[in-house]
Amino acid sequence: MSEFKNRREFLRAATLTGAGLALSNRLLAAPNKSVLVFTKSSGFEHAVVKRVDGKPCIMDDVVTELGNKHGFKVEVTKDGRIFDEKRIHSFGAVVFFTTGDLTTLGTDGKPPMSPKGKEALLDAVRGGMGFIGVHAASDTFHTPPDPEDRSNRYVAHGDQQDPYLRMVGAEFITHGREPRLQDANLIVNDAKFPGLEGVTSPVSFNEEWYSMKDFMPDLHVILTLDTQGLKGECYQRAPYPVTWARMHGKGRVFYTAMGDRPENWKNEFFLNSLAGGIRWSIGDASAQLDANLKQAAPGYAEIPPKFPEKK
Repeated sequence: MSEFKNRREFLRAATLTGAGLALSNRLLAAPNKSVLVFTKSSGFEHAVVKRVDGKPCIMDDVVTELGNKHGFKVEVTKDGRIFDEKRIHSFGAVVFFTTGDLTTLGTDGKPPMSPKGKEALLDAVRGGMGFIGVHAASDTFHTPPDPEDRSNRYVAHGDQQDPYLRMVGAEFITHGREPRLQDANLIVNDAKFPGLEGVTSPVSFNEEWYSMKDFMPDLHVILTLDTQGLKGECYQRAPYPVTWARMHGKGRVFYTAMGDRPENWKNEFFLNSLAGGIRWSIGDASAQLDANLKQAAPGYAEIPPKFPEKK
């Protein structure tokens, strides 16, 4: 009888322990729903991140509203010194809409990120913090040198690309000039990715379209730009990715090339896809992340011709 009782107690204890471990694992896996929006402009300062009369910029307000809608907290800053603070690790993800070398004072005059702060960012993402890059996040930390004629941007650097850009997944070369904004078709490569449920391909969208290079081979391409009919030398190339997701170590990285036009920060398609990317990056939504770069954009490695020099 005592043997039976002991066995019963053992099984009961094992069941409770297992339940406790399962609960513990669920708690450990719970998403960190705290997001930092970083909008320092060391290069060109876009209208959507420019603060006027001390008021929040368009992006600050919109991402805050998305947080209220989807249940994640939002903090906003242009101060690069935050990456030297230990509390950078308290965020579930960071959202970048930035330009230029962020370790310099640059255009907006806001405190720069230190070189150690840049390393802290990369380490945090490798360690599991999410990263969301919007539009000009790929126009940040260009692989040096970056002369005024932008010639080095037309070179494929591969493994020699700046480590920040390798984390993002690609580097901005240039965009169209005349016209700067154009309607284009977006091919939906993953209609099941968070925020794109129910979207049918193609999607017509008006934007300042970035032409990019040095795509990381492990990209999970979500949207591809159909270059047919676009005007400008920078689009004389095969279709290429403009929205994707990838893993950087343990960190979930999402990037979208959209977001230049202030009007698009009211567009349902763009906002749903951005919210989906944020939710996935903080672990609040799931997605299948197969590497599909070669299937989605076979000509992704093409580098377009340069614009003719102005006479």
